[in-house]
Parts: sequence; C-alpha cells; structure tokens
Amino acid sequence: MTSTTQIIVDLTLLLATSVLAGELANRVGQAALVGQLIVGVILGPSLIGPLIGLSSLPTEFNTVQILATVFILFLAGLQVVPEQIFRMGAPNLLFGILAFALPFGATAGVTQFLFPGLPFNTTLFIALTLSITALPVMGIMLTEFGMLRSPLGRLLMNAALINELVAVSVFAILDQIQTGSHSGPVAIAIAVLSVAVFLGAMLSLHMAVRALRNVHQWERIRGTFARTWRSRSGGFALLMIFILGASLFSQYLGLTFVVGAFYAGLLVTEETTGAEAHRSISTIFDTMSWGFFVPLFFALVGVEMNLHQIASAWDLFLLLILFVVAFGSKAGTGYGFGRALGWNEGNAMSIGYLISSRGAVELAMAVLLLQEGVFNVMIFTLVAGVGLLTTIVAPIGALRSWESDPKLRDELYRRVPILRPGARRSRAFQQSFPYGPLIESRSVPLDDPDPPRSARAVPADPAPAPTREADRPPLPRRDPP
Repeated sequence: MTSTTQIIVDLTLLLATSVLAGELANRVGQAALVGQLIVGVILGPSLIGPLIGLSSLPTEFNTVQILATVFILFLAGLQVVPEQIFRMGAPNLLFGILAFALPFGATAGVTQFLFPGLPFNTTLFIALTLSITALPVMGIMLTEFGMLRSPLGRLLMNAALINELVAVSVFAILDQIQTGSHSGPVAIAIAVLSVAVFLGAMLSLHMAVRALRNVHQWERIRGTFARTWRSRSGGFALLMIFILGASLFSQYLGLTFVVGAFYAGLLVTEETTGAEAHRSISTIFDTMSWGFFVPLFFALVGVEMNLHQIASAWDLFLLLILFVVAFGSKAGTGYGFGRALGWNEGNAMSIGYLISSRGAVELAMAVLLLQEGVFNVMIFTLVAGVGLLTTIVAPIGALRSWESDPKLRDELYRRVPILRPGARRSRAFQQSFPYGPLIESRSVPLDDPDPPRSARAVPADPAPAPTREADRPPLPRRDPP
C-alpha cells in the first residue's frame, strides 16, 4: 500500500468512526467530542493502533490538524459579537475573568508542586489549558437543557465568552515569551507589546468598518463588490484570505496562528458582512467544521493520547489530582459567584458544573504545544484526559443539581420533556445547537419565574416569545371563495 493510499485509508477510518462515536455519545446524553476523543484513543497507540498502523500519526496529518485548528478557532471567534462585550454588566465581566484566573492560579500552584522539575513556562501552559471554559460546548449543553435564552443561560454564555477572550490573549503572551529570543522582563514587555499591536490592528479594522457604516458607505462597498465581482464564491475566497492573513499576522508577531484565527472570527459579524451573508458564512463554516474538521480533529487528539504514559499508580494519581483541582476550582468559583448573585442552591450548583466544561479551544492549544515541544506525550495525555473527564461530568452534575430541587426539576422537565427519566432522547446535542452569535439571542426568563435582582444584569425581554407550537396564536381562518 502506497503512502498516499495509507493516508486516505487513515482519514476515512478516523472520520467514519469519529462521526459514529459522536452520534453514540449524543444518544447517551454527552457532547459528541466525548465519543470522538474516546474512539481516537481506541484507534491510537493506547489500544489497537499498533495493529492497524496508527501507533503514530504521519507527518502529513500535521497539515490537517493546522487547518482544522484554524477552522475551529475561527468558529469559536465567530460566536463573539464585539458590541456585546461593551454591553455586558460588571457581574458578567467579573465572573468570566474569575472563572479563568482562579482555576489558573490553583492549577499552576498544584502543577508546580506535583512536577517540581518542570519548566515554569510549561507549568503555566498546563494551568492555562485547564482553565478554559468551552463556549461551543456551553452553548450545546444550555440548548439541550432549554436554557440558552434564559437569564442563567446568558450569564453562563457571557462568562464563557470573556473566559475564552482572556485565555486566548494570555496564551498569546505566554507563547510569545516561549518562542522569543529574549528572557525576563524584556521578554514579557515584548510579548505584551506584540499582543497590543495585534489587538490594536484588529480593533482598528473593526472601528474603521463601524465608521464606514455610520456614513452609509460600508453597505455601498459590499453592494458594489457583489455586483461587479464575476468569479464564483469570491466573497468566501476573500474571507478565507482574511482569516489566513490574520493568522499569518499573529504568527509573524510571535503569537501563533490560533490567535489570529480566533480574532478574525470576532470581526466577522452581521454588521461587517450583512445579515444574509453572515448566516451563509455561519452555515458554511458550521457544516465544514462539524461535518469534517471537528470530528477528525478530536479523533486525531485521541490518537495522540497514549494511556500507556499514565499506566502507573502515581500517574493515575496525577491525573486524578489535576482533575480535582481543575474541576473543583472552576466549580467552586461558579457556585460561589452564583450564590453571590442570588441564585438558589440548585441553580448555583449547576452554574459551577456548567462553567467547568472544556472543549475545542483547550485541545487546539494543547495540540500546538505538543507540536512545539512544550508538552510531551504524557503531559498532553493528562491535559486531554482532564478535559475529557470534565466535559463528561459537567452536564451530568448540572442535571443532578436541578433534579435535587423539586421546583427546578419540574420546570426542567416542562421545558425539555425528553430529559424526564424514561423519556426517549430524540435529538442530538449538536443538531439542536443553532451555531451563530448565541449571546445575541433574545432572552426570556425560563429558568426562574423571578430571577434574583443581581442576576438581572443580564437583560431579558419584557414578554416571553412563543417557542412552542401550542403557544403560538392561531392563524386567521380563511374561508374558500
């Protein structure tokens, strides 16, 4: 078998099994990435990889991973609406920052204690990757629980948004320090300056588009382009050039391409592209990412994990401690902040569980760090393993928190009857996930008849919009002539 044929066979095997495993995970109440990671582990060196030739990935797969990472980070940034950040209340901003900073500090301290000989920068990267809340996974879980449009759901989505923004920016600084030729205060100053230059350039682009829109010129530019450009799908081609250009710019500044891809998605909004074009872009990237790049990426992450690296009792102990600290610090932060905002016990517990979920951004960073040599296979396996465990525990814990309160349990089953014990699950997580600017969704108070005063920093509609067929007013009757 030629090398080209082997690559095609491996791609087909990984994609097919990953898609099926993701569907199976959905049917048992988990996010698809759980099944996709597990099937990658099964096909990798941990289990049957040596028997089927997947004990290690060919170098050609690095290009696939880079392209998948660009799509995943852009898709994560595509969910961020810049104007929403400015409209957030102080509780949302503070919660998002604390949900990153407190787990980051706790995990860094424990990691330094558990791995005394580990370079300090590697310790910080481990803490960083274990402190990120997955915005896409958060949206999936809240949609499944029928709470995406609720005050509690918007609080969590806003917190996850700020968490990702802070994490990506900190990652850019740390990676610039890691790869730069300077050290000490000079390296830190250069890293901060590089991030400031990049963010300044991206913010300038955003403000320039806003200025053109204010004088009604941006719509004219888009209309002229649509009328005069003759090549098919020229707009999409220009968008891809913009994404790759932003990635190249951040790479040139020493911030890695993932930073550019993420912030490129942040600038693609309905205001910059138009509502119809934005829907088309979201649909295209949603289809390409979730239909190909995402399942393949998670399967490849699973293949790169090697459970033989954590086979001893001490290694398992390290995995357990990292999981307890990474999960406990986030869950404790979420619970404490929820109680401070006035949510009851069940909702505060659910906030702690849901804010603990990990996902694509964390693993994309871990893959890049593995390729750069910052992580070895053991550390990568520990980080990915903690991410897998927290993603499994998060929805289960949140569901149990609501079910422990009779009032919250009845309200949950009213919203989502398929969650009632014994009910048949008829839809998958990602099929029910409306990818797009989730934080811009109109909100209705579904989760609490009277949400706490401090939680009303997240605005809600004055009147709930009908969401079920039975709630909609009947259509006017038209008698035949």
